[in-house]
Amino acid sequence: MFFRRFLPLLLCLSLNGHAATFTFTAIPDQDETLLRTRFGQVADYLSQRLGTDVAYVPVKSYAAAVGAFRNNQVQLAWFGGLSGVRARQLVPASEAIAQGEEDRSFQTYFIANTRTGLEPTEDLSTLSGDLSFAFGSKGSTSGRLMPEFHLRQQLSKAPQDWFHRVGFSGDHSRTIALVQSGAYDLGAVNFKVWERELKEGRIDTDKVKVIWKTPPYPDYQWTIRGDVDATWGEGFKAKVTRALLEMDDPALLAAFPRSGFIPARNADYQPIEAVARELGLVD
Repeated sequence: MFFRRFLPLLLCLSLNGHAATFTFTAIPDQDETLLRTRFGQVADYLSQRLGTDVAYVPVKSYAAAVGAFRNNQVQLAWFGGLSGVRARQLVPASEAIAQGEEDRSFQTYFIANTRTGLEPTEDLSTLSGDLSFAFGSKGSTSGRLMPEFHLRQQLSKAPQDWFHRVGFSGDHSRTIALVQSGAYDLGAVNFKVWERELKEGRIDTDKVKVIWKTPPYPDYQWTIRGDVDATWGEGFKAKVTRALLEMDDPALLAAFPRSGFIPARNADYQPIEAVARELGLVD
């Protein structure tokens, strides 16, 4: 059991201690089984483009994704805005190199169970304090950071001091399921996950609907360690960047889901870092 659990990480190391397999991970913001299948296909694509073995290493939490990156168990990661900021703070010279077309102007949707009688609103302060509210992961930009920021702005209180119950679902798919079932009255979800699950028929609009949308903000990105050229050769980081920016197979892009990738820089995520500092989520 121990060996099977840690085999993906053991495969990353050769006898001389240098990485033989280029590894990447992704924050677990959706159903884990789907992520394994989809990112396995991304690993095959990168292996072909880079001319080296590439493996996807699944993780159980946002914090685990950051930890794997920090410890060089993975050299590349598909992070959210906040997890990317945290990872780059911990690993000097690491860089955001690509983001989804949609990540320049990302949004969070606030959803409500229809039994609450809530309708779309522009004023969150009209929400009753008797309601319950579900965030996603504690480390999620779209599932926690930005929705909490906007709630605090409009309510002039922390969400925990306004709603009678506040919880964390762990990922966006579960947030939708919890609100749809009535376990929570309200929730905050990544708009891309909402749109995908709506398209796939997983959302019953007779039971749950969108009542508010955040203003746009920068979110997900690919972040790479700054020492990859030292291990895989000069120009390897540029090669990885090109492979990501030129990914155009709809089946691969569905893993994210995104329409394509565009260049990104660390500076693009300064607004996320500023909000995280304001909320005390980064130093």
